[in-house]
Amino acid sequence: MSISLEPLASRMRPKTLQEYVGQQHLVGEGKPLQKAYEQHLLHSMIFWGPPGTGKTTLARLLALNAEANFETLSAVLAGVKEIREVAQRAQLTREQYSQSTVLFVDEVHRFNKAQQDAFLPYVENGTLTFIGATTENPSFELNNALLSRARVYVLKPLTRDDLESLLDRVLHDSDKGLPDVDLTDEARMILLQSADGDARRMLNFLEMAADFAEESFGKRVVDKIVLTEVIGQDWRRFDKKGEAFYDLISALHKSVRGSDPDASLYWFARMLDGGCDPLYIARRVVRMASEDIGNADPRALQIALNAWQVQERLGSPEGELAIAQAVVYMAVAAKSNAVYTAFNKAMKTTQEKGSLEVPLHLRNAPTKLMKALDYGKAYRYAHDEPNAYAKNETYFPDELKGTQFYFPTDRGLEIKIKEKLAFLRKLDQQK
Repeated sequence: MSISLEPLASRMRPKTLQEYVGQQHLVGEGKPLQKAYEQHLLHSMIFWGPPGTGKTTLARLLALNAEANFETLSAVLAGVKEIREVAQRAQLTREQYSQSTVLFVDEVHRFNKAQQDAFLPYVENGTLTFIGATTENPSFELNNALLSRARVYVLKPLTRDDLESLLDRVLHDSDKGLPDVDLTDEARMILLQSADGDARRMLNFLEMAADFAEESFGKRVVDKIVLTEVIGQDWRRFDKKGEAFYDLISALHKSVRGSDPDASLYWFARMLDGGCDPLYIARRVVRMASEDIGNADPRALQIALNAWQVQERLGSPEGELAIAQAVVYMAVAAKSNAVYTAFNKAMKTTQEKGSLEVPLHLRNAPTKLMKALDYGKAYRYAHDEPNAYAKNETYFPDELKGTQFYFPTDRGLEIKIKEKLAFLRKLDQQK
């Protein structure tokens, strides 16, 4: 058997949409890109999804089927000069051969403003049909002018069924695949798991493992030992600065807020497994204690701070266990966002009302002049009043008298807080 120098992932790239694996919400019967493919139509678009989900392949298939010239640029390597050169070639191709040009831009989220400004006119006048690929949220990275001229399609990680279908094709394709490879059941399970929804990752792992595998009865046997030597233990997809990272911390926060300790632990474990700094998680856990639990259970904040301190002092695994304890405690604790909401209202009022004067009776009076100006005059010392409460006293500027920001809930300790505030207001109504 002749050995191809072309990587397996490249050899197995589909030639038609029927061979394309996954993304049935886009390429299935009656779906938008299936219709575009069948009608040989092209429009500018952005493919947003994780690595190895078929973004480049799908762009090539659409361009090939529409009989368009296919140009590629990397947003990392290309500058304004390269963009203009592509546009010039596209113009010549149109004039000489009446052929349209698709410009595929990989990692389009790395396009800077100058690149986007240089690129946009050629998309607007139809010189280029733009297809971009990105693993990052395009709404954060691309300007509105470019986004308004390109439809965004979201690609999803490949399912286990998708990957199994592709793997079976590879192991039985005598022209482009690896029909001489025998993959044990255990190795197959590990390979599918380690792919983590990424077809290219799966094929690269398989190809490397096949290179190290020993032959037996004319087959290269890829077993668990060979595969784990190639893969190592770092199987999962995790981008410490990208969309996946913020999705995971969001899932953790919302699981705690939703009082689900099991889901909270799962997302916490996912972040640790992906290499997230436990101290970052500890800081976010402190935020959760104040934002979502507050005075319903003030112990949550102390437990969160204790967990942070344990992580700083002892490191892993002791610190991670302490954070897990805090996460579970807060997931099952009584919930209140009353302080969080009240604080936001107070900040908004401060910004809207400006620098209102401090009432005279609340001002400090360390000098005779200040006392002569009535600073601190008529201030009532609450501890000297019945119930340690100066009823009907006001502590707001006159313009805000009667304002209420904080509304305790009927959960946890705030039940008692609510009862006390109601009692004090009842005192205010007494003569």
